[in-house]
Amino acid sequence: MLSPSAEKLPSALSPSPDEMEKGTSLWKDAWLRLKKNHLAVFGGIFILFFFTLCALGPLFLGDLYRAQNLELGASGPSKEHWFGTDTLGRDLFARILYGGRISLAVGLSATFVSLTIGVTYGAISGFFGGKTDAVMMRLVDILYALPFTIFVILLMVFFGRNIILLFIAIGAVEWLTMARIVRGQILSLRKQEFIEAAHSLGLSTPRIIFRHMIPNVMGPIIVYTTLTIPAVMLLEAFLSSLGLGVQAPMSSLGSLIKDGADKMEEFSWLLIFPGFFFALTLFSLNFLGDGLRDALDVRASKD
Repeated sequence: MLSPSAEKLPSALSPSPDEMEKGTSLWKDAWLRLKKNHLAVFGGIFILFFFTLCALGPLFLGDLYRAQNLELGASGPSKEHWFGTDTLGRDLFARILYGGRISLAVGLSATFVSLTIGVTYGAISGFFGGKTDAVMMRLVDILYALPFTIFVILLMVFFGRNIILLFIAIGAVEWLTMARIVRGQILSLRKQEFIEAAHSLGLSTPRIIFRHMIPNVMGPIIVYTTLTIPAVMLLEAFLSSLGLGVQAPMSSLGSLIKDGADKMEEFSWLLIFPGFFFALTLFSLNFLGDGLRDALDVRASKD
């Protein structure tokens, strides 16, 4: 017969419910790591702030972005015009908000087109493998060799400078890297047990790809998405510098920077303010993308 002290021993050694470590999911671990990355947090906060400002600001400013005051002309920052006015007397702050709305719309829309094409193409190539994968990837290699900026310019010249076409044209040339990333991830999942189980259950190929494989590669997809948006915005700014971007009186940050660069010696604020917001937006998106990449790294979660 055990002594009273021995009978109490197991309960004393077993941890209490409060002392037991609670399990966490990959996404919760990633969120905790992301919060420790100050640059990524700053990037996320600024993007949210700038997106909200561009979305709601023009609702209160009305047509101020295109209202001309030729008597005022280009004037520096003042109480009435925080960022000054351009050569036609239009408020630069209002034009930056409208330009930010256009630039973000181009970035998000073209990235969505890029994701739709790239994820689908890469998933199909990686799933089938073999000759199908070889042929599809050789096509990607050929497209990589083409001058995509020239391709976009040709589309704009032949079909007209339409903002919807701009979304599609940029997205149609930005999907190649995403296709390669997704294809590599799918190749590593093909022989996993849960995929073989899905095959044994007789699930269709589209269901296996879109319901079981793509959700398991969402981490790299999310990371690359945040890095694609600034790349698309830079391409739009380049096209605007060539006069192939949005048309007046509409403006994007790229077109505002182009106009400011032409007059920077006389009216420096026309370049400084749009350039500042554009650069800060790009930096914030890259900080957020780098932070998400580190937070979603499975190897880091095991450390």
